[in-house]
Amino acid sequence: MKVLVVDDDNNLCRLYKEELEGDGYNVVTATTGTNGMELFQKEFPDLVTLDINMSYADEGIDLLRQMKQVNPTVPVIMLTAYDCRDDFKIWCADAYIVKSSDLSVLKNAIKSRLA
Repeated sequence: MKVLVVDDDNNLCRLYKEELEGDGYNVVTATTGTNGMELFQKEFPDLVTLDINMSYADEGIDLLRQMKQVNPTVPVIMLTAYDCRDDFKIWCADAYIVKSSDLSVLKNAIKSRLA
């Protein structure tokens, strides 16, 4: 299974890649929305993890909208350091996770959506 990780924090991309590859996933990463969309269309991931706030406040939400227009069946898990679950703009995401040093919540969300 292929996972696309999109986050403007290069260290988080490396961490997620290492952790998820350790769980047997094929992982590609992008640190910009533009690169994330290019990889989404080129790599055909089975799931996307997507940071909400990247280089500008709603870049992840804009990217979520674009990805769902291209392929609405690919699960997208939104990640953020800030709790904004009540923001209607993220409602089309398949999951919403507040970032944590404990990756078990993220890993469980990925596993359940790819089962």
